[in-house]
Amino acid sequence: MKPIKIDPVKSLRGDVVVPGDKSISHRALMLGAIAEGVTNIKNILDCDDCNYTAEALRSAGVSIEAGRGGAVVKGVGLFGLKKPEGAVNVGESGTSMRLLSGIFAGQRFDTVLIGKDALNRRPMNRIIEPLSLMGAAIDSAPGGYPPLAIKGSKLHSVSYRMQVPSAQVKSAILLAGLYADGTTVVEEGNITRDHTERALKHFGSDIEKDGLEIKIKGPGRLLAKDVEVPGDISSAAFLITCAVIIPGSSIRIKGVGMNPTRGGMLKVLSGMGAKIKLAGQKYGFEPSSDIIVESSRTKGIVIEKDILPSLIDELPAIFVVASLSEGTTVIKGAEELRVKETDRIVSMRENLSRMGACIKVDGSDIIIEGVRRLNGASLKSFGDHRTCMAMYIAALAAEGGSSIDDAGCVNKSFPRFFSEMEKILC
Repeated sequence: MKPIKIDPVKSLRGDVVVPGDKSISHRALMLGAIAEGVTNIKNILDCDDCNYTAEALRSAGVSIEAGRGGAVVKGVGLFGLKKPEGAVNVGESGTSMRLLSGIFAGQRFDTVLIGKDALNRRPMNRIIEPLSLMGAAIDSAPGGYPPLAIKGSKLHSVSYRMQVPSAQVKSAILLAGLYADGTTVVEEGNITRDHTERALKHFGSDIEKDGLEIKIKGPGRLLAKDVEVPGDISSAAFLITCAVIIPGSSIRIKGVGMNPTRGGMLKVLSGMGAKIKLAGQKYGFEPSSDIIVESSRTKGIVIEKDILPSLIDELPAIFVVASLSEGTTVIKGAEELRVKETDRIVSMRENLSRMGACIKVDGSDIIIEGVRRLNGASLKSFGDHRTCMAMYIAALAAEGGSSIDDAGCVNKSFPRFFSEMEKILC
């Protein structure tokens, strides 16, 4: 995709819908594949990452028919997967590689998972260590990086205390726990996204959660269940923050997932003074709500490390709000941003600095001094979807025109981002 040009806008107005939640879409595909029966998934996210998950499962003998915003998965049961003919390519999807490793570790055949570009620079020792403790045999490139060669093994249960807060690592262990003898226990230090626990319970797994401790009994059995995927709050984050920073804006984002472990962004923005309301709440195994946002004068705050797991993907959008807020915003312990699709601390600091923002990095802390305005500039996506969307909304609020290179990277999570934004720009 060629570089795109962005001119500032007067305001945002109207109703908008964001695509289905990426995290839930991944899990619905995976659990539907190893369940018994047919799972119908509504509002599944059609994006690069989820499509790689679907193709990986198809390569293992699962029938997945996609179309009209949904997917039909014909489950083969826990041990019904077949050995793929070749290496399984998961693109740049860290969720696919980490969660599928938990599933493939317990199979009766060997699998090789390969990735592309940025994924090959993301650490996999985080899953290799706990899965190896369960009896898995996984070889990697030097340093614990992809590709991963997974030898199907008989797994046993473990009690594992998480070393870093990561929903992907936790999920890999729980999925492997489906294949293990006995009860697998995962103890978290901080609460992380619980989509896997909710989905496993929805599909009939024997799983219990008590505070920071999760227990799953194996070998398990999953039964097909229909899934309706709510809108992705990580995608909604960019529309929300755009409406907050551009004067005169008022938008309603319909049907956004309201999982409590994903609520950190709304809590932080509200603490900064953003005018955000919820309406039309729906309650299922994954709750949802409409989000109503109005432009607001915001102020800097201190964002503590313990809330970061609930908003890690939304931090690039918060960088932009902080840059235009009164006073100083401090984000503590944000080192996890360095191991995403790109080093997002570097990408966001470089881009926003070009626009006149004042951002400093002190160890793993980020310090942002608010400025009165941002200036148009030539910006870089760094091939990262969330950096790209964050800089697009910054450009809409800037004085003067801007451009962003390689904007096609938004296809990783929000393929309709630019067209949906066009609907509400004034």
